[in-house]
Amino acid sequence: MPPSKKKGKGKSSSSNKLSSYLRIAKRVIKWYFIVTIVWVVLYRFVNPPVTFLMIQRGIEGKFAGKGWVLDKRWKDYGELSKNLKHAAIAGEDANFMTHHGFDFRSIQKAYFKNKAGKPVRGGSTISQQTAKNVFLWPGRSYIRKIFEAYFTVLIEIFWSKQRILEVYLNVAEMGDGLYGAEAATQYYFHKSSARLTKSRAALIIAVLPNPRKWSPSHPTPYIYYKQSLILRNMRRVSLPTP
Repeated sequence: MPPSKKKGKGKSSSSNKLSSYLRIAKRVIKWYFIVTIVWVVLYRFVNPPVTFLMIQRGIEGKFAGKGWVLDKRWKDYGELSKNLKHAAIAGEDANFMTHHGFDFRSIQKAYFKNKAGKPVRGGSTISQQTAKNVFLWPGRSYIRKIFEAYFTVLIEIFWSKQRILEVYLNVAEMGDGLYGAEAATQYYFHKSSARLTKSRAALIIAVLPNPRKWSPSHPTPYIYYKQSLILRNMRRVSLPTP
């Protein structure tokens, strides 16, 4: 009899530990949802002060002996050039106004082109890029993609399309130490982003795949080609209205 009691106690102890771990996991998940939803709702009204990418680039600059370079100048949606907003949608996410965070047709096209070995940008929408830029750490992994999808759903629920585009154009990396359209246009063209011409707006968006490699002030033939495509598409896209 005593051995059987010991076995019973062992099973009971294991069961209690499992129940305890499950309770802890449920609390962690519950608080994760609460914190992240509050975070997203807060940023609907408060402009993100900094992103993980800005911090990483700053640290990299320190170690490289360049110092901490971080130039960002927030502009509200109404202060940004319509040309720039049209160019961003035309060049980055033509279906921005109609999808709910994910453009599955573009994702599918990008998948098959990448599989065939053709150089092509990913199928990420402006919503996905905004979620990634604002709420996540730099890098590529399946885990990060899951979090990106989660935050994309949240900003599509709690933010307007106007807010998503506004935040995107203010936090996107647009050069070495440059974040957002205002910092970029002041640096490259010495004028406010509110006064961008169609041509220059298209150039700024054209370099976004790799803004540390390409420059809108010294475009390569490839960037000029991308600019022409963006200019052509700008006539077909509409903007979110206040």
